Amino acid sequence: MTQTPQVPATEPLLANVLNFRDLGGLPAADGRRVRPGALFRSGHLAHATEEDAAFLGSLGLHTVLDFRNEGDIAQEGPDVTLPGVRNLNVPMTDPADGKEFWRMVREGGPELLRTALGEGRAAQRMENTYRDVITARTAEHSRVVHTLAEGSVPALLHCAAGKDRAGLAIAVTLLALGVPRDAIEADYLESNAPHRRYRLKRSAETSPEVLELLSPLFEARAGYLAAAFTALDERWGTTDRYLTEGLGLTAATRERLRDLLLTD
Repeated sequence: MTQTPQVPATEPLLANVLNFRDLGGLPAADGRRVRPGALFRSGHLAHATEEDAAFLGSLGLHTVLDFRNEGDIAQEGPDVTLPGVRNLNVPMTDPADGKEFWRMVREGGPELLRTALGEGRAAQRMENTYRDVITARTAEHSRVVHTLAEGSVPALLHCAAGKDRAGLAIAVTLLALGVPRDAIEADYLESNAPHRRYRLKRSAETSPEVLELLSPLFEARAGYLAAAFTALDERWGTTDRYLTEGLGLTAATRERLRDLLLTD
């Protein structure tokens, strides 16, 4: 018998939208905090029930930012339509990567998975992905923060599991808001809560060994986010230079973003 993961009483119980949370309350610049009800994160919305959609519709969302690529969307389907809400697809990885990833995850046998993911290779793969997304997807991250600064809030940011690509886009947005890195990491690691975890489906054998091999791909690990921050520091030196040179954020745009997303 499968037990339903326990969801804290302060969170909504969404049936088919995983890893949902409000970023409100996180400490930010000048002693302010992220405004509750302005910035949300989650996994994909493709399987949202009517009740899930009704809850999401009650948030007053302006924009949903979907970071999945064509391969991901082919696997899970497009997001449900939320009336009056704009949906922007901003892929953070290539479609070919998505197809290869899901084929391995859902169909790969033990031998293939041992070769691809064993002996620390899964974690190394994730760290490399985080480095690549933070350094090679500056145009996409720039679009995210500029879209928010232009008034597209409240906003919900998501990918497939709401952990990696959404996690980095959220991290970048929080950096622009002046949220300390340790607070960004603490929120990121919340994706490991049992009720938030991606529900893995496989058409091939699913043994304890297979689950162990795949596990690093579906965990939020501090080392993954640290790899992204290290890559940022190595490329740009400081967060301010990353925001200005990497993302093209002017002081005026950053102030607009903070006015929209922060509260005293």
